[in-house]
Amino acid sequence: MFDFKPLEFDEADSLSCPGAPTFVEVQLKNSPEETKPCVLPAKFVDYADRIRNFQVYEDDVWIVTFPKCGTTWTQEMVWLIDHGLDYDTAKQVNLNARSVFFELGAVGHNIPVDTVTTVENLPRPRHIKSHLPLVLLPQQLWTVKPRIVYVSRNPKDVAVSYLHHYQMIMGFRGSKDTFLRQLAADKVMYCPQVQHVLEFWRVRAEPNVLFLSYERMKRDLRGVVAQVCQFFGKEFTEEQLDSLAEHLSFDQMKKNPSTNNVQMTQNAMRMNGRVGEKFEFMRKGQIGDHKNELSEEFIKLFDEYIERELSGSDFQFDT
Repeated sequence: MFDFKPLEFDEADSLSCPGAPTFVEVQLKNSPEETKPCVLPAKFVDYADRIRNFQVYEDDVWIVTFPKCGTTWTQEMVWLIDHGLDYDTAKQVNLNARSVFFELGAVGHNIPVDTVTTVENLPRPRHIKSHLPLVLLPQQLWTVKPRIVYVSRNPKDVAVSYLHHYQMIMGFRGSKDTFLRQLAADKVMYCPQVQHVLEFWRVRAEPNVLFLSYERMKRDLRGVVAQVCQFFGKEFTEEQLDSLAEHLSFDQMKKNPSTNNVQMTQNAMRMNGRVGEKFEFMRKGQIGDHKNELSEEFIKLFDEYIERELSGSDFQFDT
């Protein structure tokens, strides 16, 4: 079903880190020539077939993004809307238990839990998070047709956030320049990035798919909340929608122990050799922060990457 080959290029070893020591390129057999393979930790090889053949239910809810595109934010919004704004349970039960990271056990070198089995055994309706590209997700998504919420984000802002994540959550100790160059070359975990987005952009008209952007959520959260409610067939009062938008504000999410991932971050930093260093999973939550952290050289590099990868597409990243 899949072709696997080691990730091999001059700087491949420089991307090794405690969270993912070795990588492979994963591709469905007989994929179109223009389709790039996905870069994933070598551990994924043992899970690929199980994930592809995973049983999907119609009442599942899938939140899919490339990393660092507002996934946690979207998970909390979607879970609350689908559960009738049950804030009490949302506060008592950590988001990572309510909306489970599907392939975490398949990509995390130090993760002993089989999260695919965890998701199999979740009470329905199951809320499931994934960063996998469309072609590596369960085949039944497109026959059973559960609801899928996809979120895109401008790759330049992703680059900044993903760098910090790679350093602190995965223990990466290589140079910033190396990471950014390889991200723009689609050699970093979960890449290719633009292809990831375009695969879902092409199916956005499917009635079970909702395509959002991080930038729109930042600029018009109240409008996005209303759109998600409509997608789930839920109706709430204006006051309830206002309260939900306030609950989902960056400041509230960052203060909320159920959503701020403080415990997860501390555990990951301990496992990957970053104990005692300062890092917040929710850092700034801004649009355009790349202007503060990327040099003109790297902004140009990513602009060229985006233009090249979007060639022939009607999609444009929000800015």
